[in-house]
Amino acid sequence: MRVKSRWFKGEREKTPPEIAGALAFIVWRISDNALKNMRKADFDIAIGPQYFAFLSEFLIFLVQVADRIVYTRISEEARYEFTTALANRVADNFAENQAEWLGGLLADYKRDFIERLNQRAGEYAEFEYRDIDTSFTFVLYLGHCMRDVVDEKDKTWVIDQMMAIEVPEAVKMLDKALLGLFEEGKPTPTRLPVSAE
Repeated sequence: MRVKSRWFKGEREKTPPEIAGALAFIVWRISDNALKNMRKADFDIAIGPQYFAFLSEFLIFLVQVADRIVYTRISEEARYEFTTALANRVADNFAENQAEWLGGLLADYKRDFIERLNQRAGEYAEFEYRDIDTSFTFVLYLGHCMRDVVDEKDKTWVIDQMMAIEVPEAVKMLDKALLGLFEEGKPTPTRLPVSAE
């Protein structure tokens, strides 16, 4: 899957919320791609509530990862602005799609998504995240969350699918998109410092 993560040249420097707004669309596409991959791998994820339960968990995971990635790259204040804007924009996208497909009130879907995101944020905070290769328990937790989403016959394999295939591919795309958005969002692109921690 190709993801556009560049700004038009010569524009002013982008704010953290503007970068988050652009990333929200990319996060949606990455999550939708993961869902399609799961269905191609013969996981039964029915269109309807189960479909949106999968998307919800994957979107929330990617918001958590994006927050951890920018932690080493921007100030604490900018990180707060970025993550808040990203969470709200992702919630808007999710709620709009859910209301369109399932009916119901947009505001209720957004509220439920934000409540789940806040709950999961507290749970993910228990696990360290440095990068995708060294954050086994962080990724494992997503696999356990997905066990509650998939059918009984798929519970045995969903953790392996998440850890070995879906998450590494998704995080690679997310990391590349973030780097592109932050670098190109500056008037004079420069390499972002990355902590060795």
